[in-house]
Amino acid sequence: MATEAKDQKYPFELPALEYDFDALEPVIDAETMRLHHDKHHQAYVDNLNKAVEQHRDLHGKTLSELLSGLDGVPEEVRGAVRNNGGGHINHSMFWTIMKSGGGKPSGDLATAIDGAFGSFDDFKTKFNDAGVKQFGSGWVFVTTASGGKLEIASQPNQDTPFHRGVEPLLGNDVWEHAYYLKYNNRRPDYLKAWWDTVDWDAIAQRYERLRAE
Repeated sequence: MATEAKDQKYPFELPALEYDFDALEPVIDAETMRLHHDKHHQAYVDNLNKAVEQHRDLHGKTLSELLSGLDGVPEEVRGAVRNNGGGHINHSMFWTIMKSGGGKPSGDLATAIDGAFGSFDDFKTKFNDAGVKQFGSGWVFVTTASGGKLEIASQPNQDTPFHRGVEPLLGNDVWEHAYYLKYNNRRPDYLKAWWDTVDWDAIAQRYERLRAE
């Protein structure tokens, strides 16, 4: 089994997709998936490796350790590690929480969503609203707080909850490269359609793991 991105150490590697580029059609087109994974994500990995390469003291740290301990990263590469490491860890999560068909959460995860946001529909509305209001490029994340309570937070660029030592439960990429070929400037349409690709079984497994940690 491939090492999860958060546990990878230098040299970092692009994870393979577990489905074909066209698997998320019609929500996300094959060309967007190909460019997003093979070009954009690969560039984050390449640039992260370039930043860390000459700093052997960083080679023994996992990606999550690097991102949560940026003060310990040399200043001349700190920005590159923050941005490209964030891009690597965010996208690596993103690919694993999608599948063809979508659906709805169930069990403890559904209960947690209802408890935090009122209902699944209210949750989607609040999540989409956060995505629309994220100025410029960025992400919308859901994290688990103390007691397993869920929270929504948007972050700019490739910033990530990992910067504060928190692993996100799920997140959606609202950089234009994630949707522009199909949706152009219609980010709200992309956010609404994206729910038809969400793999709630995978997210439920993440929820149980994160609650246990």
